[in-house]
Amino acid sequence: MKQDSYARRHQGRVGWSQQPCVAPSVSGGGHRVSSGRMFLWTGSKGAQGSGGERRTIYQKVREYDVLDKRKTVTALKAGEDRAILLGLSMILFSVMMYFVLGITMVRSYSDSVWTEESSCSVLNSTIVAEINCTYSCGSECWKSSKYPCLQVFVSLNTSGKVVRLSHNEEAQDTNPKCFYVPKCRKDYNAMHTVIMNISERLKTQQQVLCYTDPGEQQDSALLTRIYGRVAVFHSLFWPTCTLIGGTIIIAMVKLTQYLSIMCEQVGRIKR
Repeated sequence: MKQDSYARRHQGRVGWSQQPCVAPSVSGGGHRVSSGRMFLWTGSKGAQGSGGERRTIYQKVREYDVLDKRKTVTALKAGEDRAILLGLSMILFSVMMYFVLGITMVRSYSDSVWTEESSCSVLNSTIVAEINCTYSCGSECWKSSKYPCLQVFVSLNTSGKVVRLSHNEEAQDTNPKCFYVPKCRKDYNAMHTVIMNISERLKTQQQVLCYTDPGEQQDSALLTRIYGRVAVFHSLFWPTCTLIGGTIIIAMVKLTQYLSIMCEQVGRIKR
């Protein structure tokens, strides 16, 4: 009896000791399952977070690219506008210069009758008179003076005709009887010295190049021409260069815009 009771107690203890051992195993298994679920949930959350960060970085880079492109396009547009404005200003300036030169140089050149070049022989070079003139001595102040009138006669080698020689168109218009009209000064001796030097130089040069009227309407010849072909060419050269430069600038800007549009269209087609 004692042995049976002892055996029952021993089994009870064993059963009681085994029950707690089973519970931890179940609870341990449950803990492993829950930890596995937690690991999977945490891993998926980390993957979603890294993808969002990548999207954010890509969007930022994309925004920076768009901003850079906009800034570049804005800068290019401003530069193109300035270039076109420069070209238009150059064209307008050249047109104004053509207008001014057309009513001064070109008109005087076309109205001039001394167009034929010929060789002249100096016959006589003498001072024949003293011409009165006035010079400025200040604000609303004018005083009188005199200058010597030098007359020069030449013979045309082509026809043998004797004509009076003038220095240029201005001298012919101011006083056709005098070869050279100096600027009126207070010092008469200075003007007389200048005229005498011119006379001596003409006497030493027996043959000079002169310009005559082919229609023989004028009985005079010119030593030099103010509004000659060379003067007209030099006066029209720089306005022409300005006009060509402005046109080239505008054409280059328009060509650049056309090529950029073509490149953009080609890029869209490839995409």
